Amino acid sequence: MRFGQAVQNGQMVSALTWDEFAKAAEAPTRIVFLIVMGIVLRLVVQRVIDRLVAKAAGLAPPKHLFGSKRAAQIIGNSSTLYNERRGQRAQALGSLFKSITTVVVGGMVALMVLNELSFQLGPVLASAGVVGVALGFGAQNLVKDFISGVFMLLEDQYGVGDVIDMGQATGTVEGVGLRVTRLRDGDGILWHVRNGEIIRVGNRSQGWSSLVLDVSVAYDEDIPRLEGLINDVARSLADEEEWRDRILEAPHVVGLEQINGAAVTIRVVGRCAPNEQFGVQRELRLRLKDVFDREGVRVPAPLWPGQSAGAAGAVDVPS
Repeated sequence: MRFGQAVQNGQMVSALTWDEFAKAAEAPTRIVFLIVMGIVLRLVVQRVIDRLVAKAAGLAPPKHLFGSKRAAQIIGNSSTLYNERRGQRAQALGSLFKSITTVVVGGMVALMVLNELSFQLGPVLASAGVVGVALGFGAQNLVKDFISGVFMLLEDQYGVGDVIDMGQATGTVEGVGLRVTRLRDGDGILWHVRNGEIIRVGNRSQGWSSLVLDVSVAYDEDIPRLEGLINDVARSLADEEEWRDRILEAPHVVGLEQINGAAVTIRVVGRCAPNEQFGVQRELRLRLKDVFDREGVRVPAPLWPGQSAGAAGAVDVPS
């Protein structure tokens, strides 16, 4: 079948047959097909990743925490950092997997297109391998930071808003990236820490925070009576609606922490929602002072420079 004709030397000759046209159009058709399939595959994989991210971000919180349903409800409440941390991790990992998908699918399509254009892929792959090795040696720190950042996200070592201790810097996390973590310390300094250089991390906000309060009273006070007063005040605080969501485990007396000639120190411990222990400690101190004033509990007198603990005595709290 003739597709077209042309005039040459006064005679009609065939310009292009159908078979020749189909053969000429075969390579471009395959290239277009490969590109379209690559785009479709990328969209499908990214849609699956989006669904997995949405599912991971909406996972139900644990039903029990520290053996308590109440603690699990407080930690899993939408107003706490639990859902925020989970959502941030899911979004970050989803973005990472999307980028990997784009690179892998794009690279495969590019190689197939080059093959359709009759390029010899052997030298190309060999050159790419040499370049990859050179970049690997030159960017070891970058690769190390990237891999460390991925594992930090996967293991949920810390998140935005956590108070962490990295050794040289301690403060609140303001940003977590695959290469750098941003940390704001108590002086307002913003630290940029490479993930590959982080050897250890102490997270003070993950899950819950510990409340530790030492209460000093005069040496000759009735300790069992004081323990009862302190436990009553702590339970009353934990049952109030304003403080109920901040206290996971009601503070309670665990025993005597220190004894000297002038004072006895009673230790109180409990568990609070992340970073809420400071406010609970202040409120508990205020209420204990009111109770001590009302019950006439004596506290140790302040020590002056050069004065021994035995000579300090105690101060009577006015009833």
